[in-house]
Amino acid sequence: MRILGLIAATSTLLAACGSRDSGPAAPGNDSEAPAVGGTAPAAAAEAGGKSTGSWDLQSSGEGVALVMTGADRPAIRLFCPAGGKRLVVNVPGFKPVGSEERLSFGSGGEAAALVADSRGDGQRGGVTGTGAVPDDLAALVGGPVSASYGAQRSGPHPAPPTALARVFVTACREGAAPPAPAAAAASASPCLVQDGKPVTVAALRAVGTEPFWGARIQGRCVTYSHPDDQKGTRIWTRFAPGPGGGLWSGTLGGKRFELRIRPGAGCSDGMSDKRYPLAAELLVSGERRTGCAEPA
Repeated sequence: MRILGLIAATSTLLAACGSRDSGPAAPGNDSEAPAVGGTAPAAAAEAGGKSTGSWDLQSSGEGVALVMTGADRPAIRLFCPAGGKRLVVNVPGFKPVGSEERLSFGSGGEAAALVADSRGDGQRGGVTGTGAVPDDLAALVGGPVSASYGAQRSGPHPAPPTALARVFVTACREGAAPPAPAAAAASASPCLVQDGKPVTVAALRAVGTEPFWGARIQGRCVTYSHPDDQKGTRIWTRFAPGPGGGLWSGTLGGKRFELRIRPGAGCSDGMSDKRYPLAAELLVSGERRTGCAEPA
């Protein structure tokens, strides 16, 4: 099988971008790779020039994904499917070119070349490149990330947060097994580590009505669900402890996501006679909602 190579010179990718070329990679059938990012559409995204946005790390039984979302939609997706050490890079904003079969991405002076399907990606939109997980993946996502396809460019996008990049790289190297924890807490879930230190907060469950929503909280990870996404989407947040609860801050679909839990004895969900010990305040999709919470 042809394997992923690092290109010697990519004039359209990064300024002063040097790389190596170990040969082409065979296009794979990546129909099992989900269009990561939850509710974000697999359609057009930012391409060309600098961008602002935020990175989300998501994992499931199908693999692990690192997604940059800008202007309310994905700009670039990096995905490692479960069961094999492969890397999939998708740029929804790229347009397929019949004569172009190479998509390159990287950071700083490092770049990798993936084989692209010149017909485009009908599932995720745009153009997708596939190949083996490169040995220097950490360097490729260690700074502002750019991608190029023929004369088209995406980025540079802001560098992924170090903690998210580390978990993503480790999971890809292990065949997209469940993400390994931060080095400071090797036996803990990555959801229970922040800035290299354990996150000590009890698991919680929050619910709200009008409209209906739910959230499962594990450390700094919040799995947010609603009637159109009943399984829920995991959001990697920054946790700030507070009296009897705290604040979980992150992004979902390129918009601010905040969940605040505070003491609220007797909190009612408005739908039953049940009383909860905690109250919840949610900011999602630009809307503020209220609810109740309890230990999971």
